[in-house]
Amino acid sequence: MKLEQIYTGCLAQGAYYIESEGDAAVIDPLRETSPYLARAEKNGAKIKYVLETHFHADFVSGHLDLAEKTGATIVYGPTANPGFKAHIAADREVLRLGKISIEVIHTPGHTLESTCYLVSDENGRQVGLFTGDTLFIGDVGRPDLAQKVVRDLTQDKLAGMLYDSLHDKILPLADDIIVYPAHGAGSACGKNMSKETTDSLGHQKATNYALQPMDKQTFIQKVTDGLTPPPAYFPANVMMNIQGYESIDEVLNRGMQALTADAFEAAANETGALVLDTRAAQVFAKGFIPNSINIGIDGSFAPWVGALIEDIRQPILLVTEPGREEEVVTRLARVGYDNAIGHLAGGFQAWEEAGKETDSIPSVEASELPALLNANPDWQILDVRKRSEYLAEHVEGAENLPLDYLNEHLEDIDSNKTYLVHCAGGYRSMIFNSILRARGYHNLIDVAGGFKAIRESGLVKVTDYVCPTKQEAESGEVLHSPNGGTK
Repeated sequence: MKLEQIYTGCLAQGAYYIESEGDAAVIDPLRETSPYLARAEKNGAKIKYVLETHFHADFVSGHLDLAEKTGATIVYGPTANPGFKAHIAADREVLRLGKISIEVIHTPGHTLESTCYLVSDENGRQVGLFTGDTLFIGDVGRPDLAQKVVRDLTQDKLAGMLYDSLHDKILPLADDIIVYPAHGAGSACGKNMSKETTDSLGHQKATNYALQPMDKQTFIQKVTDGLTPPPAYFPANVMMNIQGYESIDEVLNRGMQALTADAFEAAANETGALVLDTRAAQVFAKGFIPNSINIGIDGSFAPWVGALIEDIRQPILLVTEPGREEEVVTRLARVGYDNAIGHLAGGFQAWEEAGKETDSIPSVEASELPALLNANPDWQILDVRKRSEYLAEHVEGAENLPLDYLNEHLEDIDSNKTYLVHCAGGYRSMIFNSILRARGYHNLIDVAGGFKAIRESGLVKVTDYVCPTKQEAESGEVLHSPNGGTK
C-alpha cells in the first residue's frame, strides 16, 4: 500500500493519494488534477475512486475534473445529494482498492453528509482514518457552516450530531490508527488546529480538548465558543461543490490570455473588472496601476481573495510577476474565482513602458515613526492584525481594525485623517492600503515590516504581552473603530 499526503500550505489543506495493486484513490483533491494524474501515471496505476469527505466550503474540490479525466467513481457518504453522477455510499459500506479496504463511516456534525474513511491494510489491520473536517489534530470541525446552506439547522444541533459521531464512531477505534485530517493550522474550518498534519488517534484522545470526557451540552458549549464569522466566500464554494462547475482547463485558458497594456486598459474599462496585482507588498507600493488592489501571491493568497473580494463571479484582470500567471489563475480557481479574463503581458513594467498612469503608496520604516508622530500629533497608528494579535501586544495608542472585517467597517475610516498602517509583517497592511486607495482614501502610509519591525526598533512604546486566550475572554472581542467608537 502506498499512502501520500499532498499538503497545500496556503489553504492549510491535505489531500491524499492511496494506492494498492495498481488501483488508486484520491481523497479531497484540489481543483488542479495534474498532481494526482502524475502520481498514478508514474506508478502505472488507475484512479478508481475520488473520495469526498463532505461538500467543502473553503475550496473547490477537483472531483469532477478528476473523474472526467480518469473514469473514477466519485464517492460521498450518506445524505449527500450532488447535482452530478456520484456513488452515495451507505454507512459502514466497504470499498475495495487492490488488496486493501476502505470503510465508509458517516460522521455528521461539521456538515450533514460528513464522512470518514477507515483504511485497513492487506492483512485487515485498521491503519488510517481520513477524517475530513470531522476531526483535526487538536480540534474538531466547526459546526456552524452547514446552517448557512441547509434550512432549519443550528450550530448547536450540528454540534450535538458531532458529539454523537465522535463518541459512537471514532472514539471506539484503536489508539494506533493514524488520523489524516483535511486541514491543519491556518484553516478557517476550525479554531484550535495544530501545525501537525497527522497524529495517532490515541494521542488525540489524550490531548484534543474536544475528545475529553464530557457530556453533550458541555461539548456543544466548548465547540461553539469563540467561533468567528466564516469567510464570505464559503457558501459559494459549497454550492459549486454540490452543483458542479466549469472545467479547470477552461478557466486556465481564459485567465492565461495575455493582453497588451492598451488591451488591458480597454478590458478594464469595458468589463468593470477588478485589477488584482499579486506582486510583493513593497514592490507594489512603489508603483501600480491606479485602482488596482494588492494581494501577494507569496502569502495566504486564496483565503484573502475569498475574504475580501465579495463577488465570486467578479471579472478579474491580473498583474503578476512574469511567469507566474498560471499559478495565480490556478490559485484563484481553488476558491472558486473562475472569472479571471486575462493578464498584463510583461507585467507592470510593460504598463510603465507604455507610458500609462501609475500610482504609489508611501511607505516608512519603523525607525521613522517617533519623528513622524512628534511632527504630526493628529496622525493615527492603525493596526490591521486580528483582534487577538492586537490584544496580545500592540503599539500604545494604536487603533485596531482587522483586515478580515474591512468591508464591514469602511465607514469607520476618516478619509480626512492620516493613518500609519501596519500588520504583523507587511503583507496584510498593503492589502488594506490598496483596497482603501482604490476607494478614494489617500491619507494612508504603510509601515514596512509591520509590528515585528516596530517592536524590534525599540523606539515606540508597546503594551506588555498578554496571553491572547485570556485577553480575548476578558475583552469580549469588542472591535474598536478608528474613530473611537465600538462595533
